[in-house]
Amino acid sequence: MSYYMSKVIQASFDKALRRVTFNLQKEGFSIVTQLDMQETFKTKLNMDFRRYLILGICNAPFTYKVLQKEAKIGLLLPCNVVVDEVSPERIEVSIVDPVAGVRAIDSPSLLGEASQIRDKLKVVLAAI
Repeated sequence: MSYYMSKVIQASFDKALRRVTFNLQKEGFSIVTQLDMQETFKTKLNMDFRRYLILGICNAPFTYKVLQKEAKIGLLLPCNVVVDEVSPERIEVSIVDPVAGVRAIDSPSLLGEASQIRDKLKVVLAAI
C-alpha cells in the first residue's frame, strides 16, 4: 500500500502552486506551514536544489473531531502536500494518504475520518 497519492501536471511552478492552493481551500483545507526546501538548502548548506515546497495542511473541523478521539494523532498532523518541480513546466504534486498513517493506530472510527479526508484530497488532486 502506498503512503501517498500524486499527479504530474504541465504548468509553471507558480501556476501549479496557485492551483493546489485554490483547490485545497475549495475542499476546506488551510495551509498552516510552508517549507521551501530550495531556500533551506541554499541557506543552511549552500547547496542548489530544485523548487520543492512542503505544505502542511489542515481541515479544522476534521482535525478537531479526531483530536477529541485520539490526542496523540497530532503526531501525524498536519497532512503534507509536496509541490516538486521535476523539470521546467513539469510539476509533481504529492499528497500524503492519511489512511496509511492512521492504520498504525488501529481505530475504526479514526480510519473512517481519515478515509473522508483522503476522499477530499483525491478531489484536490483530480482538480489541479
